[in-house]
Amino acid sequence: MNDSSWGAPPQAGYWGPSDQGSAQGAAPAGPAYDAHDAQHTRPMPIVPGATAHGGDQDDHRGAARVSGPPFRDDTPPATPHRAAPHEPHSPQEPMPSAPQPAPAPQKKSAGRDLGAAIGVGVGLGAVIVASLFVVKAVFLGVIVVAVVVGLWELTSRLQERKDIKAPLVPLAVGGAAMVVAGYVRGAEGAWVAMALTALAVLVWRMTEPPEGYLKDVTAGLFAAFYVPFLATFVAMMLTADDGPRRVLTFLLLTVVSDTGAYAIGWRFGKHKLAPRISPGKTREGLFGAVAFAMVAGALCTQFLIDDGAWWQGLLLGLAVAASATLGDLGESMIKRDLGIKDMGTLLPGHGGIMDRLDSILPTAPVVWLLLVIFVGSG
Repeated sequence: MNDSSWGAPPQAGYWGPSDQGSAQGAAPAGPAYDAHDAQHTRPMPIVPGATAHGGDQDDHRGAARVSGPPFRDDTPPATPHRAAPHEPHSPQEPMPSAPQPAPAPQKKSAGRDLGAAIGVGVGLGAVIVASLFVVKAVFLGVIVVAVVVGLWELTSRLQERKDIKAPLVPLAVGGAAMVVAGYVRGAEGAWVAMALTALAVLVWRMTEPPEGYLKDVTAGLFAAFYVPFLATFVAMMLTADDGPRRVLTFLLLTVVSDTGAYAIGWRFGKHKLAPRISPGKTREGLFGAVAFAMVAGALCTQFLIDDGAWWQGLLLGLAVAASATLGDLGESMIKRDLGIKDMGTLLPGHGGIMDRLDSILPTAPVVWLLLVIFVGSG
């Protein structure tokens, strides 16, 4: 799920250029000027405090020269000189700027609207829990809606950023059928629906020109596996006698893992976990995810899962932390390749539906398999 600077030091003041002056009354070297040229010469400015040189002093210091043609539109060069010792600062010399205080360090920021994120998260949790424990079919409908919206977000971003046109209609219809088949017929039904969805994608794309056919159907097959097929494992968890509690355990462990990673990483994170993929994730955050998920797993398997044991929950929590982190990194890779921050904007403070499913989808088959091994299919 969704993947902060000190101000620059103040610049010291500077001293402006020193006073400028020039020798006065010195004749230019070279051929003598005629009367006409003399009318166009510009008299050298008299600088206050400067001492005119002449006679023997000119011989000692060198005669002043005028460089360039002596016309009115030329700017006569000036000979810099130092101010007299009794002049602390020349009128033309700016005073040094006073040193500016260093800006206060900025506080760490979560990068999102935390209030909106919490509000949306609580609202989604209420809808999920209510549908989960009222009628199983209602929660099955929630899964289907999430799958269809997630497919729409993914295919839209692929077309916008990469000009890849994965066919949405067969993906949406096949994805919904996949979830229902997984609930009704288990893993066998899910695989059959997946195969038919892949075939539908290949045929649907044939109605358009052949250019880009291979990349479009490849993206379509990837989308079919990544979103609806992985979501069918949530539906298969639901079929057990304690199915709602299994799904609740699965969701709680995923959320707790993400929360632990965020809390510990934001407070103590210093060592990057995968800086090229997701610069915000740290090793300390991963340790937080593992610790939080293992504790939550022990509690959930002990009190929510029929015939579950606390040590099984420790292993379950460890596996969830690993799969959720890999899922988060996987979607970060996709978004980096697409050059986007979020997959959508439907959920304020979170992004899109896919930004919430990134760690849930790859965790679903892991939890389903481990629960089947530990306590059976129910």
